[in-house]
Amino acid sequence: KLDKGRGPVATVLVQNGTIKVGDLFLSGNIVGKVRALLDDTGKRINEAGPSTPVEVIGFSEVPTAGDVFAVVDDEKKARQIAMARLQKKRLAEMARTRKLTLDDLYSKIKDGEIKELNIIIKGDVQGSVEALKDAFHLITHEQVKVKVIHASVGGINESDVMLSTASNAIIIGFNVRAESKAYQLAEKEGVDIRHYNIIYEAIADVKKALEGMLEPTLKEKVLGRAEVRQTFQVSRLGTIAGCYVLEGIISRASDGIRIVRDNIVIYEGKLASLKRFKEDVREAQTGYECGIMIENYNDLKTGDILENYIIEKIAGKL
Repeated sequence: KLDKGRGPVATVLVQNGTIKVGDLFLSGNIVGKVRALLDDTGKRINEAGPSTPVEVIGFSEVPTAGDVFAVVDDEKKARQIAMARLQKKRLAEMARTRKLTLDDLYSKIKDGEIKELNIIIKGDVQGSVEALKDAFHLITHEQVKVKVIHASVGGINESDVMLSTASNAIIIGFNVRAESKAYQLAEKEGVDIRHYNIIYEAIADVKKALEGMLEPTLKEKVLGRAEVRQTFQVSRLGTIAGCYVLEGIISRASDGIRIVRDNIVIYEGKLASLKRFKEDVREAQTGYECGIMIENYNDLKTGDILENYIIEKIAGKL
């Protein structure tokens, strides 16, 4: 799973030998180092022997359930194996897909140009991902097969966008956001990324698109992103976040602002105040520092990403 405070965490059942803190490991296409081990009560331990379930912290990304976890000695060889596995996985995923055009899904279905609708799913927990995957597989259409070509836990990254470009798939993000570079690549390639926090809404949109009944919808446009560099507690006011604007603008005229921690959305609300050098301002641009307060939320942490956005009405396409 992707833990909001600890990052990628995996529960491992030891079958042979012993896992120790500091061990180098290979799991699937991930090479990492064991930073911490936690037993079934959440207590930190230094090592775990056979038949012991243990939480491992030290993954660079969320592994796939069922991957074999192996402690290794040679980091160089482990990375070579991981790269070979990743390349094999990407080739297999791309080989299973065929190109589709998604500009006007219903029209292309009517013209007989589309036989499969490819979908990529990214979610915050494995349970949500599996629920969406199963639901999409159950969608039936007399002319089109709905096909989930990739589903995993974690934020939307460049690899997901590249796979989408190769297969002309749409990307469904459930309670997760795209990394900055992934957003830029998606805009360049024209990849459609859809964000949801309610499962049935994602399923309903796909069904409506297949039937040509997707109504004009409200879609958000991200205006800018800022990183929290420092936080200040002010009596009677709450938490002020000292931020650096990474891209775009942070504007008081936005429709909302969200807090993203480890690519997972932890809160959405309204911008309460925006300041520069103690002066209220209407907006803060890329490369500038600013002070931000969010209505009814004070649990901001250093490293959080703040996204502010506006809501646009767009034509009903998927």
